[in-house]
Amino acid sequence: MESSRRYQFTVNVVSAYLPDQSDEAEPRYAFAYTVTIINTGTETAQLISRHWIITDADASVQEVRGPGVVGEQPTLKPGQQFQYTSGTVLRTSVGFMRGSYQLVAEDGTEFEAEIPAFTLSTPRVLH
Repeated sequence: MESSRRYQFTVNVVSAYLPDQSDEAEPRYAFAYTVTIINTGTETAQLISRHWIITDADASVQEVRGPGVVGEQPTLKPGQQFQYTSGTVLRTSVGFMRGSYQLVAEDGTEFEAEIPAFTLSTPRVLH
């Protein structure tokens, strides 16, 4: 239990539809998402990489893996947060994303922070 509290990050995401970058005739639905990563543990750690699973309404799945986020590998002390905005494109007007961040603490311990599933949706599609 102690180690799980030492290495703990909380991830919050807010998504938005981007009509000016979308084209329903194609179909192309663009979304932005703003992620806030908070070190809620007691150890300083660096975000090393990310793994996203993006699913559209047709159950088509894309997986994205890569180093850091938006070109950065932020190091967060306990209580610090890092926020960034990125985006994705779907072929349907609704979908969802989930995933994880891979982190390494100053003592070399590697761990993951879950990115809870969040919805991507055009306005007035979901109630």
